[in-house]
Amino acid sequence: MKWVSVKNEGKMLFKSKLKLVALAGLVLSILSLFTHFLLAKHTYGIVYEYHSSVTIMSWMPKFKKSDLSISNHPSYRRLWAPVRHFESLHPLANQSGDYAAPEMQSIGFIFVKIRGGFHEIRNAISDVVVVTRLLNATLVIPEIQSTTSSKGISTQFKSFPYLYNEDQFIAALAKDVKIVKTLPKDLKGARRKKEIPSFKVPHGASPYFYLHHVLPMLTKHSVVELLVHSGGCLQSILPPPLVEYQKLRCRVAFHALRFREEVQNLAIKILNRIKASGQPFIAYDPGMTRDALAYYGCAELFQDVHTELIMHRRAWMIKRGILKGNLSSDSAEQYRNGLCPLMPEEIGILLRAYGYSSDTIIYISGGEVFGGVKKLIPLHAMFENVVDRTSLSSPLEWDKVYGQEANLVDQYSIPPPSDNVVRRSQAWKNSGPRPRPLPPPPARPKMYNVEGWWGWVAESDDEPESTIMELRTNAHRLLWEAIDYMVCTEADVFITGFDRDGKGNPNLASLVVGHRLYQFPASRTYGLDRKEIAKLFEEIRDTLYQPNHTWITSLRKQLRRSLIDGLLEESKISKSQSFLAFPVPECSCIANDSMKRSINTSSPMPKYDIPVFSGQIDQCPSWMNAPTSSQSREETEEENDKDDSASSNLFLWLGYGDQEGDSTDISNKEEAFVEDQEELEGGER
Repeated sequence: MKWVSVKNEGKMLFKSKLKLVALAGLVLSILSLFTHFLLAKHTYGIVYEYHSSVTIMSWMPKFKKSDLSISNHPSYRRLWAPVRHFESLHPLANQSGDYAAPEMQSIGFIFVKIRGGFHEIRNAISDVVVVTRLLNATLVIPEIQSTTSSKGISTQFKSFPYLYNEDQFIAALAKDVKIVKTLPKDLKGARRKKEIPSFKVPHGASPYFYLHHVLPMLTKHSVVELLVHSGGCLQSILPPPLVEYQKLRCRVAFHALRFREEVQNLAIKILNRIKASGQPFIAYDPGMTRDALAYYGCAELFQDVHTELIMHRRAWMIKRGILKGNLSSDSAEQYRNGLCPLMPEEIGILLRAYGYSSDTIIYISGGEVFGGVKKLIPLHAMFENVVDRTSLSSPLEWDKVYGQEANLVDQYSIPPPSDNVVRRSQAWKNSGPRPRPLPPPPARPKMYNVEGWWGWVAESDDEPESTIMELRTNAHRLLWEAIDYMVCTEADVFITGFDRDGKGNPNLASLVVGHRLYQFPASRTYGLDRKEIAKLFEEIRDTLYQPNHTWITSLRKQLRRSLIDGLLEESKISKSQSFLAFPVPECSCIANDSMKRSINTSSPMPKYDIPVFSGQIDQCPSWMNAPTSSQSREETEEENDKDDSASSNLFLWLGYGDQEGDSTDISNKEEAFVEDQEELEGGER
């Protein structure tokens, strides 16, 4: 018995020790988890904000801390360093001495309704400010119909303040135009009764239109309403005497139009998360929207239902006069002419061929890519750090940007049947047993989400009416593109797959290019010649991932030229449609240079000088001049070209590519020298 008692005590003691060990392990686990939460909170903010923390934690370890010692390496400079030719270019949109302040007594009020996407709204706002100044009128804060026509949008932000900072806009332009938030009560009542003159302004209207058609009505009625539907409402290129109005456009777009605080804060958070590794990053705007693909006839670049959707949209555009042309088009021919977007796969090949390594951070902007996620799979295969605004932010953060929105499910649920319908149904049931035909089945709403969201394509020429959720999404898209706009503007490198929208006008990517050229002229922006790139890809269409050395060399030269020649070509194409897409030279100046240069000047441009843009470039004020180190940069140019390398296997390209120095102004001797070096050093690095 004694032995049994000792045995039981031993068992009890063992169990107690086991419980203590388990308890200790539990306490240590809790402490470890608590420590982890504290560290996460210190690094990223409050943990519960990151509903998508799994996504964030999945990409963060891939970011390697940048080795600052390689920032001076020639290969590194060739990929990320500023474009030397534009370093003497500086932003200058200040008023000149003969630009008078707005008159105290205006002749009337201009009320504006703007419809369209992000880039159309931005272009239109800068134009209506110029028109207001031209007519010596008072501008009422524009009404953005894309948001106010959507249901369920937060009442916290109405129209213009949904996207932009209203007070900042008024204060920044106080010396240019008089701006008020609302019309006076009497004019507001007249507008509600539709007693004021209204003008549907054509795209790119001339100053003559406003001075000879709008101004007389404004003088007579003290108020006019302008309806802007297609973006810019004033011609892009104004006569030389109106150069101050061009500078006013720049002050509006690049200084007065600040996004509201919630949008700016989230954009800054996303930028900080990208830059946390210390690495530079590339921003890429695919530009692959359904409307743009339909407008340019690029349907056959896709397969299955996507082609059918594009063709349906093209037929819709032709029916409404948006597009003049045939329904069928040769997509291959359009692609060869540079009128179709470059696919994400092709952009990935370009970047790898130029020398960007597989761990380069690439931020994708511009909303959803038409064709779905599968179109981005090849890009993800070539670059492991492909991110966008959704992977770098949480739903809770976006809720703060959207504001307090109505619950669409509760507020807009299916209404109950009317009393009349209920009475007829009861009468039918109580009518007694007599011969009668069967009643027709109740009408069922078409559930496209069951049969496929494209189910309507074969049923009607008209697309179904936008649902309330789609209207809300259209409003949210303005905020998404505002975030993308800020990130792309601040990117170390910017590249676009397409630069036109569904009406043939410059899109968001073009505005980014213009903003970067104004604010950061020397930042690396690839203005791709899609026609030349298409020719290069046609040469290796069957062996995309095993290009030869000659092809790689040609591609690299094309990309180097695009840093300067591409922008010059863009100035010819886009500037006539959107001034903000290329605000040089009106809103820029040259530091440490001779006095005004003109494209008609007979004196040759010195080597490595800034290319001559159309028009005149003024010399910067003395306080903006700073010593440059152009000589040292020229000394390293040959060293940079010598380090160029190429490989026949795309996935083994780990080198860095070529310098922007190979542009049209480099002599033939230097060009030949670079080619010789590339032939001698064609091995993989």
